[in-house]
Amino acid sequence: MGGGQGRMRLWRRPKETVNRAFADSAVGRYFKVDARDTSFTRELRAGAATFLTMIYIVSVNAAILTASGGPCTVRDCAPLPSTNSSASVVLPPGPECKFDGNPGYQRCLARVQKDLVVATAAAAVVGSFAMGTVANLPLALAPGMGSNAYFTYNMVGFHGSGRVPYETALAVVMVEGCLFLALSLLGLRSRLARLIPRSIRLASAVGIGLFLAFTGLQSQVGVGLVGPSSSTLVTLTACARTDPATGQCLGGTLQSPTFWLGAVGFLITAMCLARNVKGAMIYGIIFVTLVSWIRGTSVSVFPNTEQGNANFDYFKKVFDFHLIDTTAWRISFAGFGRSEVWLALATLLYVDILDTTGSMYSMAEYAGFTDDAGGFEGEYRAFAVDASSTIVGSLLGTTTVTTYIESTAGLREGGRTGVTAITVAALFLISLFFAPLFTNVPAWAVGPSLVLVGAMMIAVAREVDWAEAKEAVPAFLTMILMPLTYSIAYGIIAGIGTHIVLHLFDYITAVYRWAGNTKKKTDSDGNGAANASV
Repeated sequence: MGGGQGRMRLWRRPKETVNRAFADSAVGRYFKVDARDTSFTRELRAGAATFLTMIYIVSVNAAILTASGGPCTVRDCAPLPSTNSSASVVLPPGPECKFDGNPGYQRCLARVQKDLVVATAAAAVVGSFAMGTVANLPLALAPGMGSNAYFTYNMVGFHGSGRVPYETALAVVMVEGCLFLALSLLGLRSRLARLIPRSIRLASAVGIGLFLAFTGLQSQVGVGLVGPSSSTLVTLTACARTDPATGQCLGGTLQSPTFWLGAVGFLITAMCLARNVKGAMIYGIIFVTLVSWIRGTSVSVFPNTEQGNANFDYFKKVFDFHLIDTTAWRISFAGFGRSEVWLALATLLYVDILDTTGSMYSMAEYAGFTDDAGGFEGEYRAFAVDASSTIVGSLLGTTTVTTYIESTAGLREGGRTGVTAITVAALFLISLFFAPLFTNVPAWAVGPSLVLVGAMMIAVAREVDWAEAKEAVPAFLTMILMPLTYSIAYGIIAGIGTHIVLHLFDYITAVYRWAGNTKKKTDSDGNGAANASV
């Protein structure tokens, strides 16, 4: 016992020396280490805690955005021999090649995923480093959940089946970032957030959570528990065999081995969350991924195919600094004459205002940074940083960069300065050299995390005033239509539209009373002036 205490004292002395030297340095004074009652080692520990809770975004964001197909088109598909003739005839690929496992298209998707792993980590590096150095806040940034799902499934569509091309969608993200930056610099950002009815703000978070959970339950970017049905639209699947073109079950419901492995990962993560284990989101992903890396099994992410063998050869490198080849600098403004582009722009801006602004204020309040007026030190610069980071992210090929609520993990560890955010940036920088590992995280490892993110986002539903129909009905429509129409935009439009209609009588009454009071005041002033003249 005495020996253990002695060793602790020996460690404490150099730690205190390092902390004191850092606090007294010009760098320590810039970050206000003493003023915010923290230390260098505490900031490092806080940064590590935040990184562990959000490292999952590297594989998850890359998987979601890869489902859009990125810049891959029919031209990337490999020609296949015709099956309708005995002659050796090679037919040019048609649009269906993007959905039937065509080897050429799959190779393109593999390249895109490698690029997006790097793009996600690089965006986190840039955003977190800027937040630490410019705003001096312990908040980490990375491409956000919600906006990435909207980008993939509502804008570009699965494997490019939507109405907005990938390059145009990236241009939308860039323009949204520029508008967000302008609103931040003009000081209008928080005011706009307050104009949106509170019930719609809460319902939007819940609806996006349900949307993410629904995505995580499907087979393309999830565990494959639910799938399409010709009679009931969706049904229970997790099938041993599915039609590659339609995704419908061909037999063996609940017999998919990858589903059951994903279910184990879900339980691992859920138990870690229930016990408040730091970095809980990552443990289930790690377990499922490690099992899936074993070749020769029914759950292997490296099947004995041409693409599987190529992925395994890249995976064996472990360390590799991959340069972005296909997704960077793909911005195109060619499609901005279409109405769906402007709808997407308005939706992304709306989600960004709600998500980033709300998250930043809540974390600043949690850390004790807020003043009596509700603002916090570094607020103006922090808003400018996350908006600028979105512009950088779009140039790399990823979606809106936002402040992560997982930063609360670092706040709980005592992080109070920008050193925490810089530590997160340094750790994401190191992750850039492990692209072969992050690229081969399977969908059934990512899906459980999406479901659990949705479970956490739905918690704010309790704050909706369900006893008041004028608040409850628009909120419910917002929540339910996002997953059922597979569109975040439609849910928002329905919620705001219904809210306006249900409050229309109140608006008219308020205007009528205002007009009546104004008329009475005018008459009173006129009578007073007449009496005075008499």
